[in-house]
Amino acid sequence: MSAHLRRYGRLSRRQPPPPSPSAGQPAPNCNIDDYDVRLYSRTDATMPNAIPTTELYLIAMAIIFCVPYLIWRLGRTDYFAPLVVVQIVTGILLGPGVLGAIFPDYYQFIFTKDVIQSLNGLAWWAVMLFVWLAGIELDLGEAWKQRRESAVTAGMALGMPLVFGSLAALALIQFPGWIGEKAQSWQFVLGIGMAAAVTALPILVLLMEKMQILRTPLGQRILRYASLDDIAIWAVLAVVVMDWARLERQAIFIAAFVPACFLFRRFMGRLPEGDRWYIALIWLAVVSFGADWCGLHYMVGAFLAGVVMDHHWFDRDKLDTLRHNVLLVMMPVFFLSTGLRTSWEVGGAVVFLAAGFLLVMQIAGKQAGVHLAGRMLGWKPGEASVIGWLLQTKALIEIIFATVLLDKGIITSATFTALLLMALTSTMLTVPIVTPKLQRMRDMISRDA
Repeated sequence: MSAHLRRYGRLSRRQPPPPSPSAGQPAPNCNIDDYDVRLYSRTDATMPNAIPTTELYLIAMAIIFCVPYLIWRLGRTDYFAPLVVVQIVTGILLGPGVLGAIFPDYYQFIFTKDVIQSLNGLAWWAVMLFVWLAGIELDLGEAWKQRRESAVTAGMALGMPLVFGSLAALALIQFPGWIGEKAQSWQFVLGIGMAAAVTALPILVLLMEKMQILRTPLGQRILRYASLDDIAIWAVLAVVVMDWARLERQAIFIAAFVPACFLFRRFMGRLPEGDRWYIALIWLAVVSFGADWCGLHYMVGAFLAGVVMDHHWFDRDKLDTLRHNVLLVMMPVFFLSTGLRTSWEVGGAVVFLAAGFLLVMQIAGKQAGVHLAGRMLGWKPGEASVIGWLLQTKALIEIIFATVLLDKGIITSATFTALLLMALTSTMLTVPIVTPKLQRMRDMISRDA
């Protein structure tokens, strides 16, 4: 035992460890300079081959990065499932519902409470950076120049799936296990409805880059529509998750945030770009704290921190590089953290059935809304179908949206799992369906906005 303690607990030879206390007696005082085996959650008395939390954390990190990469590279899934989608799927597989059910001992051995807490801390910061960057990259200037077309299309593309998703929520609420303990009926219905209307703008950019339409007039039109919907979605989310018991705090936050934005923007405009990065990160942390303190959510605060910033304050290539690095280095931890929260308690088949029901309703709503907009605006045949399929991409923003609803107790883990599966499937359908349509309609890509 002493050899093991010297290896894993760095036991000092100056004095032996105190004897283990008997049941009901407090542990004797100890000096961290003498030994620090108490840093670890498991001791030799309970597990002879205990591994320190640090090493378990590194094992978990190796799994997080290794497994999805091997699936993506060896399986050649890039056409229908980009690496980011594979990472999300892997997070689900590594969660308690799959790996934890098949290999419960291994799961509990690696994903201890201390390891999960460490992973969650990194995941929080990762998703805050991602949402913040999504807010910064919103460009409403072009949407204002084409405000009639943008408003009509964005409104229809948001409103119709909201109605269809709300109808789906009304059906789900009739059965136990879907609505959260802290939710009122209207919060659940509106939350699911908006989840059906979400468009994942950052992932949409990646997919359009892959299909080589991002810089075309069609790609820029789609970005305008998605940007307006993004603003509306986060605004509705703020209402849905609003803590009505903290209205006083929320009034204080808004009263402080509005003048702070004016001061922040004036200050940032006078700084060199190198300083802007540091100040922007401080601004992100402060606004996210304020939003969480007042009962909104730190992700809502992260979006607010980004949306009031101008993307031209920063070099475009550096912004793209930062987004790429956040996705590469940090977001896989968030995907695993998401997978750890999935649940199949209402039954695996039922969860898949609910996910399929939500998927059909959101696709039908998005296509109906965009086709109606196309008819009102006189689009060419086929345009509405392509735009509708691209705008129904869910991926990360849907998962972030569902995470907020779960954190606030508006949905259950089973509903969260169904929304997660719906988001993954919608994203995996996008490229295989849109690519052939674009090949048949090359003249549409060069059409002026």
